[in-house]
Amino acid sequence: MKLTSFLIAALSMTGACSVASAFADPTPLIAEPVAINAVAAPVDIVVEAAPPMAVTPWQRLQWFDEKTFGVSNLGGSLPGAAWMTFRDRPHEAGPHWEGFAERYGVSVSTNAVSNAMEAGLGTIWGEDPRYLRDGWGVPLKSRIGHVVAWTVLAPNRNGELRPAYARFIAVSGSSFISNAWREPSETDAEHSLGRVAFGLLGRMGSNAFDEFWPDMKRRLFHHGTRD
Repeated sequence: MKLTSFLIAALSMTGACSVASAFADPTPLIAEPVAINAVAAPVDIVVEAAPPMAVTPWQRLQWFDEKTFGVSNLGGSLPGAAWMTFRDRPHEAGPHWEGFAERYGVSVSTNAVSNAMEAGLGTIWGEDPRYLRDGWGVPLKSRIGHVVAWTVLAPNRNGELRPAYARFIAVSGSSFISNAWREPSETDAEHSLGRVAFGLLGRMGSNAFDEFWPDMKRRLFHHGTRD
């Protein structure tokens, strides 16, 4: 078996990162009485909100772990490997369990390279790879548009949406880099460019999962609060 048949075992040993939790002081503060004759601020004074917090290195690592080994990636990689095994593509891997393992290893390893590149390159110009939900109560059409838009856009250090340059570089670069461990029939330019399009579609699917799964889970299990 090629290198990719080994990657599935190596990558699976990474595990999920433990998330540190911060707890607020449970004792509420007693509010001071407010003066009734308080003077309002002049109308010509503009009070600006503090800029949003930029993504931290630890949050980037958490995002990489979740998107590489989490449920959304598992839900995309397993069916994709099964479908390609059924079609016997690439034919060198064969239509059997060993071929399925190789195809799954290729998918996970390529995705890992892409996520690592996106998280790393994004630190240079402050691109945040995380997806922010529209959430409950927003019209469905708006939420779908949000999913599509955030496939090609990402927040910068100030929370402003900009083209996701790190993502474009990562998806394209990982497609060609993965030719080093793919079967020969998949290493031509046509297959490499095709994987770029499928990589962006995969990100759109991941966004859709992040957007709608919390609502579906709440309905299925009847617990939790609305976002």
